[in-house]
Order: sequence, then C-alpha cells, then structure tokens
Amino acid sequence: MTSGKRVTVVQIGSPIGRRADQEATLKGLGLNKRHKRRTLEDTPSVRGMIRKVQHLVRVEEEEA
Repeated sequence: MTSGKRVTVVQIGSPIGRRADQEATLKGLGLNKRHKRRTLEDTPSVRGMIRKVQHLVRVEEEEA
C-alpha cells in the first residue's frame, strides 16, 4: 500500500552531545552528516522519527 507521497529530510544539526536515541533515529532515517538529504516514503513511522529529531532536521514535502 503506497500512497505515492514522499518526503525529503535534510539534516541541519549535529547529533554530537544529543541523547543516544536521537542519534540512532537519525541513523534510522539514513542521515549521518549535516546537509545530507534523504527522500523517504511518507508513512506514520517515518513521521514519528522526524518528530523525534525535529530540531535536527528540515522537512521538504513532495508529490510523486
């Protein structure tokens, strides 16, 4: 079941000095360096991960 919606996530902050779970969430999103961007399927689980590290990422929504 794919809705066709995609979301681009850009890392704008460093995980240095952050909690370990926030660093793990960034890795789960496929981000490991500042200014790196990933385009992911827009699912509730991805939205939850983005919300957890919302202070470290910028979100750009797009239609497929």
